[in-house]
Amino acid sequence: MTRRTLLLTGASRGIGHATVRRFNSEGWRVITCSRHPFPKECPWGGGREDHVELDLSDPSETINAVGAIQEKLDGRLDALVNNAGVSPKGPDGERLNTLDTDLMTWGKVFHVNFFASVVLARGLRDELAAAKGSVVNVTSIAGSRVHPFAGAAYSTSKAALAALTREMAHDFGPLGVRVNAIAPGEVETAILSPGTDKIVAKLPLKRLGQPEEVAAAIYFLCSQDSSYISGAEIEVNGAQHV
Repeated sequence: MTRRTLLLTGASRGIGHATVRRFNSEGWRVITCSRHPFPKECPWGGGREDHVELDLSDPSETINAVGAIQEKLDGRLDALVNNAGVSPKGPDGERLNTLDTDLMTWGKVFHVNFFASVVLARGLRDELAAAKGSVVNVTSIAGSRVHPFAGAAYSTSKAALAALTREMAHDFGPLGVRVNAIAPGEVETAILSPGTDKIVAKLPLKRLGQPEEVAAAIYFLCSQDSSYISGAEIEVNGAQHV
């Protein structure tokens, strides 16, 4: 059997890092994209040769990277996971709302969280179609409600990404490509904001999610176990959304 290949953005920590580990354990080749160079202390995927250093906030760099990624593929891509995301804060770590977020910040957030997903999926559509592959967009619970820590630009970019998932499912479906999203809630990573414990206390499951639990949902949507699921957004948040 041909070894399956995943392209993952935002692989350097948290959910992305857990996703690398999960797909590796299932025998997949993982090609990672990150604005950071390949780190010796964290062997992603197959190694340095399967890493693309890419700043997704730069539209031109993202467009130009498609060719470099295609050179690493054998004409097929089984899964694309758009996980990279940025959520800038104010000078004192405060949430940036619609009144105090400058236009440059809005642009950077949308380029990373939204437009990069369009560029990569469209640029690699032939490879995805050849494999009858899957696209998974990582949205957020903040995309459907005002969040105490996630800023306005981040939240609206994730809401737009959820809408994009539906549009892509419609457009990529005839190519045999499924497109879905997962919307994580409060997940235990290094970037949790102070005060998250107050949110957790109100969750029905009374605990933070683990990156590995989100990675498992991503893997499910890239596997044949979800072969007739497309255009869906799966909540991974311990019933925080109810």
